[in-house]
Amino acid sequence: MDHVQADAYLRRIGAERPAWPTAEVLRDLQLRHLRTVPFENLSIHLGEEIVLEEERLLNKVVDARRGGFCYELNGAFGALLAELGYEVTLLAARVYGEGERLGIPYDHLALRVRSVDGGEWLVDVGFGANSHLPLAFGERTEQVDPAGTFRVAEAAADAAGVRGDASGADLDVVRDGRPQYRLEMRPRVLGDFVSGVWWHTTSPVSHFTRSLVCSRVTEDGGRITLSGRRFTVTGADGVKEGSDLATDDKVLETYRERFGIVLDRVPVVKAFSPGEVGKGSG
Repeated sequence: MDHVQADAYLRRIGAERPAWPTAEVLRDLQLRHLRTVPFENLSIHLGEEIVLEEERLLNKVVDARRGGFCYELNGAFGALLAELGYEVTLLAARVYGEGERLGIPYDHLALRVRSVDGGEWLVDVGFGANSHLPLAFGERTEQVDPAGTFRVAEAAADAAGVRGDASGADLDVVRDGRPQYRLEMRPRVLGDFVSGVWWHTTSPVSHFTRSLVCSRVTEDGGRITLSGRRFTVTGADGVKEGSDLATDDKVLETYRERFGIVLDRVPVVKAFSPGEVGKGSG
């Protein structure tokens, strides 16, 4: 990412170029990103190719003013932070599912970020409902955030008896007492996550192929979400109000007015069959 691209990205999220890459600036950038760039999986159901290359991610998030899921959002945001002077490391994670079972390798991408004032932070703008502010990476006690109470804890051994590798023990990210995902400490590059993108965009058991989601944080700390035709407003207090959108025009208007996404057609969940696995674009 060059200086011009970074300035365009900052305009996208309503931020000015900071004088120094400090922890305070990082908190502001993450919150602005969550409020302006939606977490969404629309590309999967619109037949759009998802390519894990920095230029392609910037074209989508900045130029096309779209959102994306974890690989796209954290991949793009990590590139911005690096251009601004932060030390950024990409980390792989496995997401906890039903029964607290861990998902596939490269299930999720998160960022380990070091600021110029010596702080080290877990930054994640691509996990749907997650912390609004960076979490102190080395802190093992509870961290209170507008989205809940979080803890970054050293993980127990997994089902195979593994607790990490030479890079360090795995870490569990816990929200309100429930584990969200397990981080590996080995540094990764963007291309390492191609297999995760392939699985999540082609597997009939991936929740991304089975549903539509478009969601962002609101100014008051709540959240708005459009899942297919169901529009839900969640207040900062957790109270939800939902309504069904009756027409295609209303759906497109909601994408445009509430998420800043301009579409020429309404995305519809594609029917995936086991025989299609392997035909996706990485």
